[in-house]
Amino acid sequence: MARQDDLELALGLSDIADRITGRRFQALDLMVREKPDRTPVTDADTAVETAVREALASARPDDAFAGEETGGSVTAGRTWMLDPIDGTKNFLRGVPVWATLIALLDNGRPTVGVISAPALHSRWWAAAERGAWLRRGPVGSAPLPLRVSGSTRLADAYLSTTSTRTWDVFHSRAAYLRLAEECWEDRAFGDFLQHCMVAEGTLDIAAEPVVNPWDIAAVQILVAEAGGVCTDLLGASPHHGTGALSANPQLHRLALKILSPATGPSAV
Repeated sequence: MARQDDLELALGLSDIADRITGRRFQALDLMVREKPDRTPVTDADTAVETAVREALASARPDDAFAGEETGGSVTAGRTWMLDPIDGTKNFLRGVPVWATLIALLDNGRPTVGVISAPALHSRWWAAAERGAWLRRGPVGSAPLPLRVSGSTRLADAYLSTTSTRTWDVFHSRAAYLRLAEECWEDRAFGDFLQHCMVAEGTLDIAAEPVVNPWDIAAVQILVAEAGGVCTDLLGASPHHGTGALSANPQLHRLALKILSPATGPSAV
């Protein structure tokens, strides 16, 4: 079972992040630069990472830290992992769908995860053997327990991805389209939100062909504690970067069967 003080610390770190991102969202003087992979990073990203890193250095000096912007790696012990703003493109364009993702990994396995989306007035969190929760509305609102949907047929499933273009590069657009054709409906809610919606039970399947460790650690434990499964597109740990697939156990098996035979662009 995860330690309660670790969960409380993660929630407190999210408060720090929310104060920074809240001030910088839609700021006219927002500073943006392009990283080598052509993804944007804003001054809010770096400010959040600096503040959270400093807070952890004080509260948990013996724990390791890995962040999207300043680096670090997962150790054999305890590692805090941070994505300061998941959905930076939305953030810089004034779209409110973005979040700070904080996870604690113990020997590589997420034990605590918090996804805080202040512009959506939503915060999701989970801890090992403590369940998955959502607070939607003002701070102080009562949290609601989460459970994945009970759908058992792809024909009834609501599916989401992040961008269909990335399937050509990292996996197989044909495989994704086969899955979409089997499902009731598909949309592109994207990024953290689609996995959180799977944990809520409002979405049945979230599939994306490429993720980074900081993109997925917090939502992995959220989905698991809500009764679901979150793996890569081959059924292994999603931390290897070979995509992410979240669903309830039955739909996960069915979706994995359609997606897993493809292993790269040659399968398109």
